[in-house]
Amino acid sequence: MKAKQAVIVVNSQVARGSVGGRAGVFVLQRMGFPAWWVPTVQFPWHPGHSPSTRMAPEPAVFRAFLADLATAPWLGEVGAVMSGYLGDAGQAEAIADLVDAVKAKNPDATYLCDPIIGDAGGLFQPEDVGVAIREVLLPRADTATPNRFELAWLSGKSLETNDELIAVARGIGVGEMVVTSAFAGEGAIGNLLVRPESASLFSHLAYPSVPHGSGDLLAALYLGNRLDRLLPEVALERAVASTHDLITLGRAMGDDEMPLVAGQALFESAPDGVTVETLSDASHMLSQSRSG
Repeated sequence: MKAKQAVIVVNSQVARGSVGGRAGVFVLQRMGFPAWWVPTVQFPWHPGHSPSTRMAPEPAVFRAFLADLATAPWLGEVGAVMSGYLGDAGQAEAIADLVDAVKAKNPDATYLCDPIIGDAGGLFQPEDVGVAIREVLLPRADTATPNRFELAWLSGKSLETNDELIAVARGIGVGEMVVTSAFAGEGAIGNLLVRPESASLFSHLAYPSVPHGSGDLLAALYLGNRLDRLLPEVALERAVASTHDLITLGRAMGDDEMPLVAGQALFESAPDGVTVETLSDASHMLSQSRSG
């Protein structure tokens, strides 16, 4: 059996919890992918719980660390890079250089950019971080996973319909874009897969609150499924189903973060409970939705 290629995860680190890089590394390793982890910033816990100490690497040290990885003799083992929450805007250039080095060594390698800068409540990162992601990282991305607010901020446009989400996502030029928190029917929440030639909406039951880390989980699951050579639509349906099942489990357990350890068997959930709609360029439904 051929070994799977490694994934470099560049994301935040928390001491307690299952968000950021901890989620990405755990999910990918559980799916059989060796993971290299580069922490961009460290927190005692998810900042959404309460204020806490923030510990970020010195910019020069971070650049040197990634430069070492870019020239590592094992770089040929890497098949993907996934970036998320940044510690400062300057980290974007170092990440871009690492992505370039990985792709130079392995032209088939892929880069997933999760532009973690805000949510419906507004930006929770400094504006220059968002600008760096937009100008430096997104142009290199093969896949991006913004939420609806992040896509609106990155594009500078107000996005009020899935038609608008699709048009803007295509305009950014990333080959595969997964827009979370997309518009869905009443009582549902959507995840929109946008490619140059197609768009599909994957929705499930919405909850008034969910454990922290659902976005980190979904991005890692989608990447892992794509690296396993699943088609984008199949990969996202499976990722959405697993994320929904973990949300359900976490709520039942009363967890404030996604129960990755307790629910790790759900990383390969059957795609039940997900409604899929294939959309036209005008975002009208073409095929009958199906649900498990």
